[in-house]
Amino acid sequence: MYLKANSPHAAAAGNSVIGFNVINGKEVEGDLSLIQSKSAVDSRDLVGMFPDSGEKDVARAAKAAADAFKAWSDLPASVRGAVVQRTAGILATHKEKLARIITREVGMTPPEALCEVQETIDACGFFTAEAQHLHGRTLPSGAATHRRPVGVCGILATGSSPLAAPGRKILPAILCGNTVVWKPSDNAPTAAYLLLRALMEAGLPPGVVNTVNGRGRAGCGKHFLAGIDKGHFQSFSFVGSTALGRVVGEMCGRNLILPSMDLVGKGAMVVMPDADLDRAVGDALRTAFGHAGQRPIGLVNLFLHEACAVGFKRQFLDQLATLEVGNPMTDPDVAYGPMINARSATAFREHWELGRAEGATLLAGGEQWTEANRTSHVKGHIAHGIYMQPCVWDGVTPDMGLFRNQVIGPTVSLSTFRTFDEAMTWINLTPCGPAISLYTQDRASIERFKREGRADIANINTTAEDPEARLPFSGHGTRPGGQLALDGFTRWQAVSDDAVDAPRSEGVENLTTHSFIQTDWASL
Repeated sequence: MYLKANSPHAAAAGNSVIGFNVINGKEVEGDLSLIQSKSAVDSRDLVGMFPDSGEKDVARAAKAAADAFKAWSDLPASVRGAVVQRTAGILATHKEKLARIITREVGMTPPEALCEVQETIDACGFFTAEAQHLHGRTLPSGAATHRRPVGVCGILATGSSPLAAPGRKILPAILCGNTVVWKPSDNAPTAAYLLLRALMEAGLPPGVVNTVNGRGRAGCGKHFLAGIDKGHFQSFSFVGSTALGRVVGEMCGRNLILPSMDLVGKGAMVVMPDADLDRAVGDALRTAFGHAGQRPIGLVNLFLHEACAVGFKRQFLDQLATLEVGNPMTDPDVAYGPMINARSATAFREHWELGRAEGATLLAGGEQWTEANRTSHVKGHIAHGIYMQPCVWDGVTPDMGLFRNQVIGPTVSLSTFRTFDEAMTWINLTPCGPAISLYTQDRASIERFKREGRADIANINTTAEDPEARLPFSGHGTRPGGQLALDGFTRWQAVSDDAVDAPRSEGVENLTTHSFIQTDWASL
């Protein structure tokens, strides 16, 4: 790792990180050119520079992971767990430094970025404890079943959650004895690089986790996905869009690989007449607009009973008008900051045109904040980032694209229903929402909501925040959270041993896990 002075316009943000791929414990350059990770907050801030990897880089990383598999999988779970626990300590020590990098790179507010780091620290502890209990069973016949690691795991994760989302894949994978090839998001390579360096500082042996940086499907991502068909991976995990998830699922299916996919989606909220409107409005604002609507789990469809719809809308819009947005580096208390990149911003603008064409009513938003149209509620310098106004649509119906499509950005769609039956029908029509919420005091409605709602996360009088490691939340193939997450990184083996006087194992030779790398955290 090297650090260089930032541009004069962004010197106050901090140094730029010159990073590398990490293959077999060595920092190496890629076969292609470099990619620049510019700040979502201010494009003049160069957060990091990393290799743009090609087909050969992916193959080298996969070979390194395969070569490291036996020694790592032979280690006792307690030794693997100790590495992860030491990693948690390193992350905790440098929590504020990491959070600042995340704010610079992807535009989270400082409180959101600190939560992102803490979720990763918590995941270290949770998965370490769970991995100590991967017991098999001994049957009365003498046969036994055992959990075995699957091999080399490919991991591809979104940049909207640059530490916690990949952490929920990498940590259980290595704790179960697997090795990993990880392609970090090109939106957040610096945060990913520092997470890997923390693992290496904690004593992770060479080859256990390898990274190949680069662009998405037009670059390294294309070669990384091709590794599924080439047999590089025995397991594949993906966190990202539903569209790319379908491609990953198809590739894994034809290679008989069980995927672990956490597809980014937006949930729905139902508000009944007896709801606590103050709580419902506050939760809706936070969940819909936090991280500029780019959280892996958030809110987009808001279903209001006709008896409370007028009051809810009035209170919602009144509070929205006072919402402060803007530069999270200079104004850490803003509700949200910029879009993560121009690609996301373009898709968000397209949803404005879709809503207008379909006849929905735009109650707020529909423009990008600029120096020309900013108000007193826009904070800090915004000229070199993409800052979107909070968008509110009304009169949205299930036949509209606003209702059906996955929209990433600070937007919410309001729909008014007459009966709880109608609301339950709409809840189960929501195509991309892994989480649903109900605001009411009526126990009969609550029980029906929990029983009939098809989403993976159901909340009563609260909303779905970003998922925590302890919850087996929305996933396709295997669950990405809770103890069930380990199912994606182990296979069951049934053993019947009829040998007589079989030699006893002399034990597993411990692989030395010591720190062979040091990060200049103080200079970040």
